[in-house]
Amino acid sequence: MKAWYLIYCKSRGEARAQQNLALQQIETYLPTYPEEKKVKGQSVVKRVSLFPSYLFAYFDPLITSVSKIHNTRGVVRIVGCKEVMTAIDDSVIHAIKMREHKMLSLESSENSEKIVEPQFSTGDKVRFTEGPFVELEGIFGEQNGEKRCFVLFELMGKQQKVVVERSALKLI
Repeated sequence: MKAWYLIYCKSRGEARAQQNLALQQIETYLPTYPEEKKVKGQSVVKRVSLFPSYLFAYFDPLITSVSKIHNTRGVVRIVGCKEVMTAIDDSVIHAIKMREHKMLSLESSENSEKIVEPQFSTGDKVRFTEGPFVELEGIFGEQNGEKRCFVLFELMGKQQKVVVERSALKLI
């Protein structure tokens, strides 16, 4: 039976793995978010992977050979418990897609009003108010430029550091 599986990819190799899996007619999903970077003094918005080194693939392991996926360029392994692959519920993928879609529509309909961002101190408990992590809680790390900051939170059993807009956080 077809299901979503989490694929661990080589470092910065999600796009390559996605492309090679697509050549094998395997449906994939790579959630992304916009990140603003300075390149030669210019602000450039680039889409980056929401889960670096991870990709979702939709296939039936009884029809598609698991070794075929493991041997795909860019793929390291299928994530699971011990030797058993763990399928991901469709509702989880759907929720991520909906949040990503909502984030894209907010990004495209951004208005020119200036919003005053709240001030946080290192160690403050914060809650995400928008974006893919909405309603999750984390710990404020530090400022990263004028509008962005680092936040630490639990994801996939490990403490992760993400860069987010300060306006997407509120103090708890």
